[in-house]
Amino acid sequence: MAEAGRLEILAASILGELMPVLGELGRRQAFRTEGATSMSAWITERFGVSGATGRMWAAVAEALFDLPHLAEGLREGAISLDKARVAVELATPETDAAMLHRAQECSVRQLSDMARHRQRPTDEDATAQHEARYVRFHDDRRTITMQLPMAQYGLARGAIEGAAREIPSDGFTPWDHRLADGFLQILLSPASPTADGAGAGRFLVVVHSDLAYLQGGEGSAEMERLGLLSRETVRRISCDADVILAVDDDVGHTMFEGKRRRFPTPTQRREVKRRDRHCRFPGCPNALFTNVHHVVHWTPSGTTDLPNLVLLCDHHHDRVHSSGWQVTGDANVELTFVGPSGRSMTSRPSPIWTKPAKE
Repeated sequence: MAEAGRLEILAASILGELMPVLGELGRRQAFRTEGATSMSAWITERFGVSGATGRMWAAVAEALFDLPHLAEGLREGAISLDKARVAVELATPETDAAMLHRAQECSVRQLSDMARHRQRPTDEDATAQHEARYVRFHDDRRTITMQLPMAQYGLARGAIEGAAREIPSDGFTPWDHRLADGFLQILLSPASPTADGAGAGRFLVVVHSDLAYLQGGEGSAEMERLGLLSRETVRRISCDADVILAVDDDVGHTMFEGKRRRFPTPTQRREVKRRDRHCRFPGCPNALFTNVHHVVHWTPSGTTDLPNLVLLCDHHHDRVHSSGWQVTGDANVELTFVGPSGRSMTSRPSPIWTKPAKE
């Protein structure tokens, strides 16, 4: 393990040494002397990497010229090239040092979430999405391809997942098979909602928004798991769904139940999923088969409060309970996972948790 860690740092450091060299060659357009039409094309041919890798190296090398802290962090092996790839999209010369610190703390996935979060949608985006909608049938492969606007996609996903959860599981049927069954169940069932709204509420779509944003002011709104929404998209969702008001604390967090309840409330579960996005075990991307668990067991000392609740997949929940792993810390801030070998790993909430508009 120690040798793998040493080589990991060495590999990042070597790529860190390479990036400024590539950046300088790109600025001088030295690639043209070897007949290449672009820096990325030259990298692809010279280093035998894929076109996507060549484009990524060229973009990172160019961006790092104005970001000396991130460049130095990569040379020292403090961050990986994949982290640098996302960090250069977020950083400016003024925020370079702070972004290096953030890149060291966050996973690549969390940094990618931050990058997507910066792309503020507009009402024009919502209209463009609506105009780009389509359904296509592929008879030879018996597949259906569909592209929907954000609001309709969220409603459709919620409906299909809700129907899939209602189908009894035998413990062997994969989740994607159950989704297919749920989709067919919706298509083949008679329409349930009536004109007066009876039958509505079969599934739930949750949107977090600043009140000022809904009133036309500054801020933003976010649909759970899908990202930021424009005001127009929020209005379209509001036409077809109930509006739920959740009272948060001054930084956008919910909820505290103490020892009065053993099991988290539905609102707490939604908030934990919004905070963690996926299994909190370091490096685990599983976002489907997860559940909310106590860090410190509810009896006798644990509480059912957000800092003591964590999202874990079934596999890592079993590891924590039966394989010698220990978990400590405040789930709202930082958790420490210590394995049987003694290695300590940290896990932090999604960096875009709390109020979506506050950056």
